[in-house]
Amino acid sequence: MFTKLTESNAEQKALVPKEGDLFKVIEYMGQRFEIRYGYYEEKDRMFEPMAIYPNFLYQPVYTDDGTPFVTAMQQPCRLFRGKKDENSTCEDCLYYQKCEELIGVCSCSKNKKPTDNK
Repeated sequence: MFTKLTESNAEQKALVPKEGDLFKVIEYMGQRFEIRYGYYEEKDRMFEPMAIYPNFLYQPVYTDDGTPFVTAMQQPCRLFRGKKDENSTCEDCLYYQKCEELIGVCSCSKNKKPTDNK
């Protein structure tokens, strides 16, 4: 059976984001992050694209004072403070400070970017 493409069906199709489309721009503490639609893994391509957040573990970004950015869903570091289980993420840590959406900063002083003391 074929479904007739109506105006409402066409509108729904137009609302489905495409890979690379801009989801949101987040500006916080001197940094700007363009969040675009895409896929975290090849196997996800069978679904609609999702908002892809930066991977701060592989490409660290810091505020002007050296505080590291983190995502709410990234794996916690060894300095995690709080109730931890196998599903814990940075968002569950006492050091996590939410900025916007799923981006935050880690307030643990031991995670600050080392300064160059020359």
